[in-house]
Amino acid sequence: MASSLNKVMLIGNLTRDPELRQTTGGQSVCSLSIATNRSWKNQQGEKQEQVEYHNIVAWGRLGEICAQYLQKGRKAYFDGRLQTRDWEGQDGIRRYRTEVVAENMIMLDGRGRPANDQGGSQMPATAPAPASAPQMKDAPAPNPEEEIQLEDIPF
Repeated sequence: MASSLNKVMLIGNLTRDPELRQTTGGQSVCSLSIATNRSWKNQQGEKQEQVEYHNIVAWGRLGEICAQYLQKGRKAYFDGRLQTRDWEGQDGIRRYRTEVVAENMIMLDGRGRPANDQGGSQMPATAPAPASAPQMKDAPAPNPEEEIQLEDIPF
């Protein structure tokens, strides 16, 4: 029996403010980008660091929540699946873009409030979404300070 898995989990900081649009069919879609950091020591014991940038797309109510409560610089957890789109540019060249289609989001820095809100009450780290939209998890937020070692992974 052949099976496959397409699952992505990321914790990072937004590199730009989310952009919310409506499709021609009226569905909300939010595009955003986060940066993740990886650090290690080389053979000489010097600290090395690498930054990766990830494009994320959130549909429906989840996209609306992302656009409303996330801003550039905020830390968030996303999980979803990888998807690659392709199209032909005006110059006739085929282009490709791989992005994470978000299924869940958790705000991690505790500063979640509407982008147009100048203060006031804090938004909880997760918010309910209608049954038709991708659901956000009520699970406790992962600890971004805790480094995961290869030997900690159970497979």
